[in-house]
Parts: sequence; structure tokens; C-alpha cells
Amino acid sequence: MAVKSELTVALDQLESEKNIKKSEILKLMEGALASALRKQIGKLAQVEVTINPETAEITARMVKKVAEPVALPDQEMTLDEAKKIKSDAAIGENIHIPIEVDPGKLSRIAAQTAKQVLIQKIRETERDNIYEGYKPREGELINGSVSRFMDRNIIVDLGKTEGILPISEQIRKERYAAGERIRAVILKVDRAQRGSQIVLSRSCPLLLQRLLEMEVPEVNEKIVEIRHIVRDPGYRAKVTVISNDVKVDPVGACVGLRGSRIRTITNELSGERIDLINYSSDTMEFLKNSLSPAKPTHVRILDAEAKRAEIIVPDDQLPLAIGRDGQNVRLASQLTGWIIDLKTEKQKTQQNQEKDQKHTEDLIQLEGVGPKLASTLIKVGMHDIEKIAKATAEEMATLQGIGPKTAEKVIRSAKKYLEEAEKSKKAAPQKVKNAKKS
Repeated sequence: MAVKSELTVALDQLESEKNIKKSEILKLMEGALASALRKQIGKLAQVEVTINPETAEITARMVKKVAEPVALPDQEMTLDEAKKIKSDAAIGENIHIPIEVDPGKLSRIAAQTAKQVLIQKIRETERDNIYEGYKPREGELINGSVSRFMDRNIIVDLGKTEGILPISEQIRKERYAAGERIRAVILKVDRAQRGSQIVLSRSCPLLLQRLLEMEVPEVNEKIVEIRHIVRDPGYRAKVTVISNDVKVDPVGACVGLRGSRIRTITNELSGERIDLINYSSDTMEFLKNSLSPAKPTHVRILDAEAKRAEIIVPDDQLPLAIGRDGQNVRLASQLTGWIIDLKTEKQKTQQNQEKDQKHTEDLIQLEGVGPKLASTLIKVGMHDIEKIAKATAEEMATLQGIGPKTAEKVIRSAKKYLEEAEKSKKAAPQKVKNAKKS
């Protein structure tokens, strides 16, 4: 029942070339042969197959347990049957019965099994090698060429294997032809059913970071640190940078002489404009910088807890601050984590005038308050009647153009106004109630 010894030679060759251990292949073959023999003998039969690693000789045995009475004929045998094979057999003992199979037939089964096992093992080993080789390289910049297209996804030839550039990770305006060079980052490596899948990306912020590390020595050497990157891939990106050396300008280092460094990266990213922004721990300064290339004139925090701010820009810079389809202000908001309300200086002035007009209309309702006095009160922040009612005559008298008597009169009038407003508020529900009854 010997199989051709060429099997051993072939397994030795596979072990050296594919790094597949001969012992693993033989073990898989033994299992597959046992399964094939079980189909002929009985599905419930216990079959053991061993292959000599040197000669490739196959030995097959069926294992039966001595039992009285016999409940499972495929797995058990009587004591009398067992003693014919082994004279000192005992109840409960396992008896190994040699399986007589036609040598030619067994050879054909073994050859077919070996082929199937080898193909399966080679695939598994290559899948494992790809996974183990590329998993530690997640986040790394890699070069390849376009191999083919699968739906709208691009299959990239990486040399020893292939990667996939999904439509979601592509730069929207880029188009590729078969064989064209492509550079991307390894986004993730997964164990897929049909083999390890290497997912690539050209749209993630990490690609821009890797390109900066490659083109800017100061970034690679950690002299200049990249704090955060946001992108609208292929169109615009914002990068916050900070220098760990007071002698090095982080923005200048990234831009390079006459823009040489940043231009190389922009060309790689299909003309993507890159705004390099100095990071600042001062929130207002950072918000102002984030709207580059626009130059805001004023920043006001509206709600620190909700992270909402108002930013004023010159009238002619509003389109620049907003950007195409709101791109610039949207990226600035993503970069800083703040909600940004943009206004021009003209809009802000008009808004302030409207507010002042409204406050003036409210204040002149008070006895002793005319437009001039109302303007004075608004300028010092006393534009709220409730605030005036809580003030003291001494505080009010310190304001220019207001004497002690006028101060008392204005405060008294404010209190009276609030009292009447409160009475009207309480009376309103009663009027509604009476109207319903009638």
C-alpha cells in the first residue's frame, strides 16, 4: 500500500519554498484519507490513517471497542470477534483492525486528497502570510498600480498581493486607467473569507499626514508636530501645526522654499489646496487662524459650553471665509470643534444698530428717559429695564449726564414698569378663562 515516494520530495520542496510544514500537510492528508475511507466503510466508523513521513507509506486502521452486547456495529465488536484479532482482548478495550484496501485505489484516493489538501493549505498559508505581513503596516504609505476595476472599486497591484481602493476612500474627481501608478495608505487589513483583504485609502487625513512626513524633514523628525487634519479630499484641507523649536516656523517649514514642499503634496492630491494653520491654546486666536486664508477682525465667544463663537470678517472677505459651498467655514468648524457664526463688519454694525434701536424704544418708555439718556445707558450696558431696576441711585449717578434725582426717578420708573408688566401677565390667563366661560 505504498504511495509514490515523490510525495515526500514534493512536500520537502513546499516546505522550503512556501514555508508550509510537511508535518502539517501530512496531518491534513491523514484526516482527509480517513474521511474518504469512512465513506466506504461506514459513516460512524472510527478510522485512523498514518503516513510515514520518510517513505510516504500509508497505514489505515479501523478502531472498534469491545462491548457486550454490541449497540453500534460500526464502532463496537463482541469479545469473541476481538479475540480473533487479539487473544487477550478484554471488554472496554479498543481494537485496531487493519483496513484492506486495493493499493491502486488507495493510491488514487491519496493522490486526489493530497492535491486538494495542498491547494487548500497553500491558500491558507498565503492568506495568513499576507495578513501577518500587512497587518503591522496599517497606516503606512504604499505604492501600487491599477490592476482592474470591480464595480466602482479599484483593485491595486501591490506586488506580492492586491489591495482594494473602495469608492468611499477615493478622491472623487480622480480617474485612473489600468496600469497607472497609485499611492495610498493602508487603511486596514482584514481576514476575509476568500483571503486577506487590504483596504487602501486616498481620502483619509492620514494620507496627507504621511505625505507631509515624507516631504517635510522637520515633520518627520518631530520638530514640527501635526495636531489635526481635516479634508475635503481633492479640494481643500486644513492642517494645524506647532513647532517644538522656537527657531522653526512650523508653517514655513511645511510650505518650503517658494512653496516647493507643499506644491509637491498638492500635485499628489490632484490639486487639493492645503491651509497650514498655527495651533494656539488661545481659543479665540485658534478660531481666528482656522478661517485662513480669510483674516477675521474679531472673535466673540457666544457659548463656551456649547462651543459656539461669532467671527467677524471684513466685508470683502466673506466669500473667502465661507469658501466654495461653505467648504472653508465647514472645515474650520471641524478643525476647531466649534460652531462658527460668520458675519461681516457691515452686518455686525447693522445688527448692533438694530439692537440699540430696540433697546432705545424700550428705555424711553421709562419716566425721565429720553433718547439721549437711553443712548448713555445702552453704551454702559444698562440696556435692560430689569437691570436698571436692580441698580442703586449711587451707581446710576456715576454715569455722565445723570444726577442723583434723575437716577432715583429712572430706577423708580423701571420698578414701576416691571410691577405693571407682572400684573398684566397674571391678569392675562384670568381674562382668557372668563372669555371661555362667557
